[in-house]
Amino acid sequence: MAIVEKINEGIKEAMKSRDQIRLDTLRMLKSKILAVDARGNLPDGEVIKLFKTYSGNLQEALDQAKAVNRPESAERLKKELEIVQEFLPKTPSPEETKKLVEQAIVESGAKTKKDVGLVMKSIMKLNNTVDGKLAKELADQLLAD
Repeated sequence: MAIVEKINEGIKEAMKSRDQIRLDTLRMLKSKILAVDARGNLPDGEVIKLFKTYSGNLQEALDQAKAVNRPESAERLKKELEIVQEFLPKTPSPEETKKLVEQAIVESGAKTKKDVGLVMKSIMKLNNTVDGKLAKELADQLLAD
């Protein structure tokens, strides 16, 4: 089942169960898709890119809400983020990410921190669902000055 179809089914279920946060979030996801293609005929790869961007925006808003001590807002954003992540591919654990970074360093032939770009490019070829921020931090730690 395509992601768009899953969202439509999820909207119906949220309406039946009267889950307002889930309904609002799923409608927002659907509007993101329809903003790009009015018929909603986007391939799953494009949909995932849109959702990753939205997920990043939600995470940033969540961090800001926590920073300014807004627990109600932070809780809602956390729930929205969990719903969005249901539609994203699973990201590798920190241990798996470290293995990928080590493999990418070997494959790219990187020696110093100046070669982090090569390592990141290689990581994204190996697994594009990896957390880029974590991968960059690990690459910086593993590469010499």
